Amino acid sequence: MSESSETGLPSARSAPTVPYASYLRVYEPLAAFAEPERTHWASYARRGAAPTAQDELRRSLAELVRVPLAGVPAHESADAFTAEVDGALLVCPWRTRLRGWLALQELVEQFPPPVLDAALPPAARRRAAEEYERWRERNPDARPWIRTAVWQVPLRWFVLVADDEREYLPGDRLRYRTPMVQARRRLARGLRTLREAPGHEALAEGLVEVGTWLEEFHPRSMVELDYGGLVHALPADRLAGDRSARDVAAGMAALRSGDEVAAAEVYEELRDRWREVRERLFAN
Repeated sequence: MSESSETGLPSARSAPTVPYASYLRVYEPLAAFAEPERTHWASYARRGAAPTAQDELRRSLAELVRVPLAGVPAHESADAFTAEVDGALLVCPWRTRLRGWLALQELVEQFPPPVLDAALPPAARRRAAEEYERWRERNPDARPWIRTAVWQVPLRWFVLVADDEREYLPGDRLRYRTPMVQARRRLARGLRTLREAPGHEALAEGLVEVGTWLEEFHPRSMVELDYGGLVHALPADRLAGDRSARDVAAGMAALRSGDEVAAAEVYEELRDRWREVRERLFAN
């Protein structure tokens, strides 16, 4: 079995696929990074290394299962996803350790103490929280370039993209890529629509949170919505027929025209569709 030279883990081609997660990523131009990080990413891209989302997951999991159990990686990743758009290099740093700390905070908010204690001892959680606080004091403006959702693609993410930006390669990927300026414009328009229509407070709050995050990035960035491991967990015909971005846009258009009934039908179908996916989390 071939192995990764960096981790000793099975390579992306030989190892089983890790499913379940989708991603919202921001790729920033080199100009957005201060030195010495800018030079690091320029050199990194010239190496020609192209790790995949599966590589990132495997490396993260390898860090999490080390002894003693820590809950977050011991060191920050020096890896990134890269893309070239109109001749410009764009970079999406993994920032695995930062995302681990943030994910741990979410777990504490979502699960009762007995469940958390079984997964990660209180001492390990306390140590991770203390490390994060010390790190935040030195890096008060830090934010992740990647957001993750398990067994779903949150509906608010689809507001940022358009159906004609959809890229589907069966068995490989389903993603949308759009310029930051477009993502922000669509989000602002969607937020205005939701605020003018009663009964959509939850989706509006979600858009505000995503919009606040997007404002942290360079205006010439690129936003990517990636189905990630879901392309390996859901049936191919289901993925081929999935046009959630188009459906979300149709629901927004119905709201703007005042057709509450049509909008409700669209969102009910979308909620049912993604609820069915989320329920796979609990399947044997």
